[in-house]
Amino acid sequence: MQQNHSTLLRVLTLVAGLLVLKVTTEVIVGYRNYFPPNFDSDFLTGRQSYFFGRYQWAFYIHIATGPCAILLGMILISERFRLRFPKWHRFLGKIQVFSILFLVTPSGLWMANYAASGPIGGLGLATLAILTATCVALGWRAAVQRRFADHRRWMWRCFLLLCSAVVLRVIGGFATVTGIHALWFDPLANWISWLVPLTVFELYSLRNRLFVRRSSTAAISIRSS
Repeated sequence: MQQNHSTLLRVLTLVAGLLVLKVTTEVIVGYRNYFPPNFDSDFLTGRQSYFFGRYQWAFYIHIATGPCAILLGMILISERFRLRFPKWHRFLGKIQVFSILFLVTPSGLWMANYAASGPIGGLGLATLAILTATCVALGWRAAVQRRFADHRRWMWRCFLLLCSAVVLRVIGGFATVTGIHALWFDPLANWISWLVPLTVFELYSLRNRLFVRRSSTAAISIRSS
């Protein structure tokens, strides 16, 4: 039973990884509309009045560093990579922390002020940016203090939050296929793109911790009897 569970988990991880790579590649291919900016493209529609200036800097920083952070996150959460290349893991981890704290998060916060999904959607994006920075900072702190189990959990949270861009693209594709054009959909999508994956992760982590605790208690009881 445990072996079947592990196999299923590996398969799901592989499928999710391939999906992240596919969607991230599609996003990068779409950058042809941003150099120079094409204000008839989906994301830039209606942004011409405020694009040039501070928003432009935030936009280009975000689209340059966001996909890099996702791809780097895929490498850093790999247990095999960490065990085989521990020095590279630490080096790339420092780059990831710097990039998220000083590039991805500030640019994301600035862009959230101009979210096409309105104030509610913008609040969701701003919350996402702050949580991502918080998770990577706490993950770095846990690594420095050699609390590696906590470090891995915080960095998994950070990675899932980064992948909200991928989830949001999938949700957008679903809306296109099903013909959903309601005004409430985009703000809701901004929130559920990171709330749902994070909630699933927390429930899964809680389940694992409870299982380990029960196993430890059972082992102690057996030794005591």
